[in-house]
Amino acid sequence: MSKPRKARRRSAAVDAVVERVDGGLAELIPDPDRARGWTLLIDGAPQSHVDLDDPAYLSFEYQRRLGHVIDLVAPPGKPVQAVHLGGGALTLARYVAATRPRSTQQVVERDGALVQLVRRELPLDPNARIRVRSADARDGLAKVPDGWADLVIADVFSGARTPAHLTSTEFLDDVRRALRPGGVYTANLADGPPLAHLRGQIATAAARFAECALVADPTVLRGKRFGNAVLVAADRPLPVAELTRLAASDPHPGRVEHGRSLTDFTGGAVAVTDAAAVASPAPPAAVFR
Repeated sequence: MSKPRKARRRSAAVDAVVERVDGGLAELIPDPDRARGWTLLIDGAPQSHVDLDDPAYLSFEYQRRLGHVIDLVAPPGKPVQAVHLGGGALTLARYVAATRPRSTQQVVERDGALVQLVRRELPLDPNARIRVRSADARDGLAKVPDGWADLVIADVFSGARTPAHLTSTEFLDDVRRALRPGGVYTANLADGPPLAHLRGQIATAAARFAECALVADPTVLRGKRFGNAVLVAADRPLPVAELTRLAASDPHPGRVEHGRSLTDFTGGAVAVTDAAAVASPAPPAAVFR
């Protein structure tokens, strides 16, 4: 049973940790409502939230949706082999370790100074089988053995934008190489009206995987505001009904697009290649206010 909310409030004397890392100014802000909860910001943009007492707790909306994919990638509690492209505060690696004990995980995070900060201030469970490599996401992915991963999660942002070389069919070719047959790829994408980047990423995934689904806030899908969307792709049928149920029951309900509705949403967008790839659009300044 969880402690009463008031008992969980931390002392106001706990200070933020502020440190320069390779990607900018990192801030670890204490969560006033969780005794060992922290939010990571880079140059003012929220990146991750971690509760060291409860690593299965996911605060951010998009991370909960990625958590739903993790929950459905294999039977409950079954260990998996997962690759995380982008580490942040290692929130999702901690989630996998907590919900699927004995899982083996590789995290690729380019910002070595950030990795050191997170390891020092938000230490990992020493029993968790998590290997963290400081490298570019695509270079690190290239070192994953063929057919090793049950799950590849892409959550990579540089200056609040996904780098261009992680948006192409060639990138997804290497994702497919690293996945075992039936493995699942999922990615955190960010876009706003007119959603050209998001539509292009769906078309790119559809060019390489037999099945795709998208989970997002309906207002994002309608092009009303900038926000995150979670892409899921595999060469096997996806658990769309279960994903729909989990997304609908979230504190901020999401909608799942799949099949014909997803094709219609894509609107004739074409797959992105390395030659034509560009970074995702920068979010409006108001997003982080």
